[in-house]
Formats: sequence, C-alpha cells, structure tokens
Amino acid sequence: MSGVVSGGVRLVLRAEGACILFAAALAYAKLDFAWGYFALFFLAPDVSFLGYLFGPRTGAAFYNAAHSLIGALAALVIGALVDSSLILSGGLIWCAHIGFDRMLGYGLKYSRGFGFTHLGLIGRARLKAPGYSIEPKPLLGSD
Repeated sequence: MSGVVSGGVRLVLRAEGACILFAAALAYAKLDFAWGYFALFFLAPDVSFLGYLFGPRTGAAFYNAAHSLIGALAALVIGALVDSSLILSGGLIWCAHIGFDRMLGYGLKYSRGFGFTHLGLIGRARLKAPGYSIEPKPLLGSD
C-alpha cells in the first residue's frame, strides 16, 4: 500500500510518539496540573471514532482531525498566549494521547478503512493482508 512506512522509519515514528507522550506528561507534571483531569480526558480524542458510523471516509476525517498534532499544538500555543491553564492542560493531554497512539502504531487513517494507517495495517486489515504471518518480525529489518 502506497504511503505507508515500514522498517526503521516506522520504528523512528513510533519512538517519536513515545517521546511526545513523555514530553507532554513531563510538562503536565512540571506545570502541576491535576492528574485526575489527565486520566479523565486522556481518551477523549477517541470519541472521534463515532465518525465511522457515517462511513470510512467520514470516520477517517474525524479520526485524523482528533489525532493530528495540528489541533493539539494550536491548543498549546493559544493556551500559552492567553495564559489559560485550562487550554494548556487540554493541549498537553491531547498531545499525550496522540503520542501514546503513535507509539502503539495507530497512525492517521486512510479513507479505505480504520485498519489502513500511515504507520501500516492494523487489526483485521493486517490479518487479511497478503504475506501476513503470526510469527514476530525482527525489530530492525530490511523492510
């Protein structure tokens, strides 16, 4: 599938996700925001899954809007500019969620279906893919 990363590049992108999660959580702690809110709103971007009720194209658009760093970083900038701890903490939680998803391999979605992401196939799409093997692949490969 065109537009999908693999091999070492995929590992770097997943490591970037882990770094985003770590940096956002560290900033959240350093700013002394309440962890209860972090726990409560950490999965809030996943409400975007409801877009899939209207088909894969709409679902992908909703998912990508909620899982792109564009909105999360805009919230951080706005929160800093207007000195709003509410907006700033929301932006950090949003960034942490995106980083967590990317770390796990959940990339931005293609309109072909939920399982088709820029980080590779996931879920049923991966299981149905030609050449799929249940055997684990080496972490650093030539693919």
